[in-house]
Amino acid sequence: MRNFVREKKIYCGENYMEVDLYSLSEYQLEKKKGKRSKKKYVSLPKQEKMNDKNARRRFIQLAETNFGQDDIFLSLTYKDIYLPKSYDDAQREIRNYLRRLKDRMKSQGVEEELRYIVVTSMREPRGDDKGVRYHHHLLLSCGLDRDMIEDCWRRPRRKGQKKGDLIGYADSKRIQEDINAGILGLANYLAKHTSYKRKWSCSKNLERPFERTNDHKYSRKRLIQYALNPYDIERWEKIYPGWTVADKDFGIEAKYNDFTGWAVYLKLRRKIKNKLLE
Repeated sequence: MRNFVREKKIYCGENYMEVDLYSLSEYQLEKKKGKRSKKKYVSLPKQEKMNDKNARRRFIQLAETNFGQDDIFLSLTYKDIYLPKSYDDAQREIRNYLRRLKDRMKSQGVEEELRYIVVTSMREPRGDDKGVRYHHHLLLSCGLDRDMIEDCWRRPRRKGQKKGDLIGYADSKRIQEDINAGILGLANYLAKHTSYKRKWSCSKNLERPFERTNDHKYSRKRLIQYALNPYDIERWEKIYPGWTVADKDFGIEAKYNDFTGWAVYLKLRRKIKNKLLE
C-alpha cells in the first residue's frame, strides 16, 4: 500500500498560519491524490482544562484567529476579602465583570461587539494561603480604553459610594505584534504555564480557524530531507512566500514515529511590509 505526504494548512486570521507535513497511507486518504480539499473549519477543544497538547494547540489557533495588534491582554486578581470560595464563584464573578463591560460599552456609545477569551487560573494553597487562589487572564476586544476596562473590576456600588470596591488588581496592556511575541507569546503562556490549573471559555462571536489539505506538493524523500534539517528558515520562506517562522524557538518541530515516519510542524506569520520602502 502506497504512502503519501499530506500538507495541512491551518489558517488563523490573515497573519498567522500553521502547517503540518506528515505521511499517511492510501487507505487513510479522504480525497484522491492530487486533489486540493475544500475549506474545513477546525473543531474547538472543550472549554475546560488545557492539559492535552492538541487542545492547547487549538486554543492558540483560536486566539491567533481573533486577536492581535492593539487588542487587550488583561489580568484580574482578587483581594483576600473577595477571594472566591469555589471555581463556580470565580466564574460568576467574571461573568458579572463582562456584563459591566457591556454596560460601559453601551453607555460610551461603542457599537462593536464584545469579543473575549477568558482563562481562569487556580493555584492550590501554599504557605499561609487558606484556600485556592484564583485569577483571570483575558484576551479582549471591546472598544474601551484601558482605564475604563480596569475600572470595571469592582463590586456593585453600595449606598453612599461613588464607586464600588475594587475586587482586586486589574492590569491591562495593548498587544503589540512582532515575530517573537505578540498574541502567540501570550497564547503560549496561557496554554502552557503549568504552575496553575487552568480552564477557559470564550464569547460565541469568535471566528473559527479553518484548514485545507494538499496531497501532491511533497514527496516522502523531500519530507525526510526537510525533517532532518528543519531549521532552515530561508528555505521555508521560499516554499511559503510572504510568510516567515513565527517563533524562532518553538515555531519549527520535526518528529519521527515508527509507524508513520517523519512529520514537520510549522508556525508561520505573514511578513510585514516596510511602508518606508513602498
